[in-house]
Amino acid sequence: MLKLKKVATLICLLLTATLLLVACASPTTTQPQTPSDDASETTQDDNANQEEPATPPEDPGEIVTLDFWTWRVEDVEFYNRMIDIFESRNPNIRVNQNAIRSTDYNTMLTAALAGGGGPDVFMSRPYGGIAVFAESGFMMPLDDLLPEELATFDQQSLNAAIAAATGNIYGVPAVSQAVFIFYNTDIYEELGLSIPTTWEEFLSNLRATQDAGYVGIANGTLEGWIGELMLGAIGPTFYGANDFFDRIMSGETTFEDPAFIAAVDRLNELAPYMPNQFEGVAYTDMQISFANGISAHFIGGSFEAGTFADLNPDINFNIFATPGDSASDPAYVSSWADMNFSINANTSQLDASLELLRFFASQEFGQAVVDQLAMITSVPGVDVAANPFIARVIELQENSTPYLLLVGFRFEQPTGSSLFQAAVQAMMVGDMTAAEVAAEVQRGVAEWFEPFQ
Repeated sequence: MLKLKKVATLICLLLTATLLLVACASPTTTQPQTPSDDASETTQDDNANQEEPATPPEDPGEIVTLDFWTWRVEDVEFYNRMIDIFESRNPNIRVNQNAIRSTDYNTMLTAALAGGGGPDVFMSRPYGGIAVFAESGFMMPLDDLLPEELATFDQQSLNAAIAAATGNIYGVPAVSQAVFIFYNTDIYEELGLSIPTTWEEFLSNLRATQDAGYVGIANGTLEGWIGELMLGAIGPTFYGANDFFDRIMSGETTFEDPAFIAAVDRLNELAPYMPNQFEGVAYTDMQISFANGISAHFIGGSFEAGTFADLNPDINFNIFATPGDSASDPAYVSSWADMNFSINANTSQLDASLELLRFFASQEFGQAVVDQLAMITSVPGVDVAANPFIARVIELQENSTPYLLLVGFRFEQPTGSSLFQAAVQAMMVGDMTAAEVAAEVQRGVAEWFEPFQ
């Protein structure tokens, strides 16, 4: 009965937890050539003057097949290229990639693992996402299996792959993300605008772009997670960033703190500059609008860069952090570890699975993530200087704070994310106030978050 209860709780939690880094499409790249087997040198018979047949390649022995699941349907070709490289160096291992739409991934993976099946290696959610899988016995602890590889990662990345109940590491960290404001540099140049140094200057830029016939901000709220993403970009500068995070995690304050309510209310100030009937605007529509110069701004994550470049290779954009009421106020971005690679506790191919994870932990793979996906790799020692966008993200992360509801409040039901996402959708159309949003999150999280009890 306890096992069934755990599985039911897991399914319920994962159905409501939404991945933020959802939809980054990779720029189109040329498929690298797979190294071919070396053929033996051809010789001639001096008498018969006939070529001898080439020596066949060495038999790699028994072929092992791994199933690898991802939620990155946009990055299938990238992972195919990486798999080609891996297989060329491990001729006895074949990897079958199964990319599942992000919104379906949690449900399908949970059902497969709960039934004793599922992939050998899979992408895993960080923080609460990895904890519930690990505590249900679905993941292989990696501490003693990959000690050298895991020792190279920073502690912040590893924290997102640790299950607090066991203290073990259950994933190889993959990428991190941050949220901020994208702006179209061509539109800014056309209208003579500069990166805003205060909140009022930001609103002034929105008015100027709107008056010029552009949509000020591409964002819609059809999907609730976009509202949470907007809070991640706008809120920390106003609610107190790391100081507030530390105080709310200790129970010293709550979501009904006036500073948090005021930060949530800032989202209402953006509504006049969002698309008409923004409550019906979908995420993909937002991306297309910004990529094609219809909208001047896009509030989103670092994972968007590849998508914009793929949708419109000619787009010119840059990013900035939300400014405060005064130019002297620090401008913060929210950041988080976004993805891990984990092993099914029931895999029958542990050695091969570990080889694949070693490859994912390599600097070669990390460099490819930066160069081809324009994402921030968690692999240490990777050169990011050649990618101006990634360098700019890292610059903004000098003032970073944990992505509040994801990092701190996705461990039990109801999650802080699910509560806020539904409430902020109502607030943005006038059906709730910011204070009511905060009270709803506080009420739900207090059911399980011990510092609030």
